[in-house]
Amino acid sequence: MLVEFAMMHAWLVPLLPALAFLVIVFLTRPFEKLSAIIAVGSMALACVIASFAAYGIFTNHEFTEKPLVYAANWLSLGIPGVTDSLLVQVGVQLDPVSAMMMFMVSFISTFIFLYSVGYMKGDPGFSVFFSYLSLFGASMLLLVISSNLLQMFIAWELVGLCSYLLIGFYTHKISAREAAKKAFVTCRVADFGLLLGLLALQITFGTLNLVELGEKIHNFQEYTTIGMLTLIAVLVFIGPIGKSGQFPLHVWLPDAMEGPTPVSALIHAATMVVAGVYLVGRTMFLFHEVESAMQLVAVTGAFTALFAATIALTQREIKRILAYSTVSQLGYMMLALGVGSLTAGMFHMWTHAFFKALMFLAAGSVLYALHHKADVWEMGGLIKKMPITGWTFVIGGLAIAGIPPFAGFWSKDEILVATLAEGHYVLFAMAAFTAFLTAFYMWRMIFLVFFGDEKPENHPQESPWTMTVPLIVLAVGAIGAGWMGTPWNNVWAEWIYFGEPHHGPINYGAMLLSIVLAGSGIYLAYTMYLKDTKKKRARKLAEWFGPVHRMLYNKYYIDELYLWFNHALVDGTARLFYLFDLYVVDGFVNGIGTFTKSSGDGLRVFQTGRLQNYALIFFLGVLAVAVLVTFTGPSAASLVLGGVK
Repeated sequence: MLVEFAMMHAWLVPLLPALAFLVIVFLTRPFEKLSAIIAVGSMALACVIASFAAYGIFTNHEFTEKPLVYAANWLSLGIPGVTDSLLVQVGVQLDPVSAMMMFMVSFISTFIFLYSVGYMKGDPGFSVFFSYLSLFGASMLLLVISSNLLQMFIAWELVGLCSYLLIGFYTHKISAREAAKKAFVTCRVADFGLLLGLLALQITFGTLNLVELGEKIHNFQEYTTIGMLTLIAVLVFIGPIGKSGQFPLHVWLPDAMEGPTPVSALIHAATMVVAGVYLVGRTMFLFHEVESAMQLVAVTGAFTALFAATIALTQREIKRILAYSTVSQLGYMMLALGVGSLTAGMFHMWTHAFFKALMFLAAGSVLYALHHKADVWEMGGLIKKMPITGWTFVIGGLAIAGIPPFAGFWSKDEILVATLAEGHYVLFAMAAFTAFLTAFYMWRMIFLVFFGDEKPENHPQESPWTMTVPLIVLAVGAIGAGWMGTPWNNVWAEWIYFGEPHHGPINYGAMLLSIVLAGSGIYLAYTMYLKDTKKKRARKLAEWFGPVHRMLYNKYYIDELYLWFNHALVDGTARLFYLFDLYVVDGFVNGIGTFTKSSGDGLRVFQTGRLQNYALIFFLGVLAVAVLVTFTGPSAASLVLGGVK
């Protein structure tokens, strides 16, 4: 009974946190504890409904082939008999992919909300922060259950708005305000491409309903050409490039660390950044018809994964390292989708949500204990004073490195196997090397922060229970979330797949390679940052490869390149248009005015208003005519007088 109710009332899942946002803004803002209870309680209740709904979807395999969809008419545009009517609906689509996302977002968000109670204690904007969190959660939940792309786009933009509010929450910090603007503008550039793609889909196929689009695009030859479909797929993919931090629109994501740590966890783990991956997965029926678009997704993902991993090698701030790690892992997800494995892409999104949220919240616990000291080189030995934070972070580090039986191993191995099975050997090599780098830089951070010698200037204490309980719960997820996707009992592949599920032989070679790469990365980090107590080897390497180290530390100077582009091209072009407007447009308009004024000044000499002056002018005119007649004859005079004889 509860399962059926949850499935048919899944619209309550985004509605509950949306109502919490309104209640906090208009009623409970002065009452901080009540605001927190409402925010956490609404998201927890949404998680309960999402859990029952997801259970109903996963235990009924008919929803794998035919999703549960129910919708209501919103508005109809068009004049009957004159123009075609455009019917816009709002609705819910539940299938294994959306059910998984709905549960994951609500579950992770619930514990991030709970964590925020302790982390934001004493902040003057406590209630406002929880109202923003609630709206953010509601927007993301609306996005994942939308039955059409227009409704999804509205939620997509709401997520962008909330990210702007949360990243720039500390309005007294210039860096936070600038980071919020950077995120907003960068995502708007990408969203313009997505909007063009959605308009093209509506014009070409006459609908944005996901089920109807899937059926029509499968027979796209009846509606359009392969060239047009390729253009549509590329335009749609531009949106996820920005939202999911893919190269070259990744620049906003590391700067989003300026927001409070719960925001970083919410944006980088289970909500905003995975929205782009989810959109590509949700529209796989489009990309699957266009081979070149699939290749674009795969190459973009593989390059982004390797690119971001190399930058993370040299970063010093704890949350910035995690941010570039997120960019890299998102690249992994895109790679999986690009090689045609919806199963592997969604699986890594699932496991990543647990271990990345865990590590961000643990990083926030460290910052909370060290009064927001962020440089990992200024930390050390924290696991003695903060055992819960330290050991849960270690679990997250083992998961993201790909050590079995932790969650990240199973999903990362699935991506490597899928890439290799499709014959993308170069992309496989890039992904494998990225796995090695990931293990190295993550454990470099762990060894520097939690092990080694303590810094006497630091006086850390373990965080309160509202912060440690979410860490423990997420640590359990980081251990066990991948067990449903093991090669021996791949329940995940039975739930979420594109086409027919893959039942090929287990690739033990790829599995062994993944373990060796992860172990090698951890061991190398151990020898350089823990065994070598003076860190001499690490410093020597930085000196030997000085230019490379500086390039990586400065993120390949991409931000500086964009800044130069903005000043040289954007500002330069604006300057040219300004000068053109000033001297050409305004010059022409002002010239007309000057001519008119000068003409008026000249004619004003003759318009004196004195009768004697007019009489004198009349007399001089008659005299001139007389002189003209005398010297040229009557014909000239007739011409002057207008032909009067």
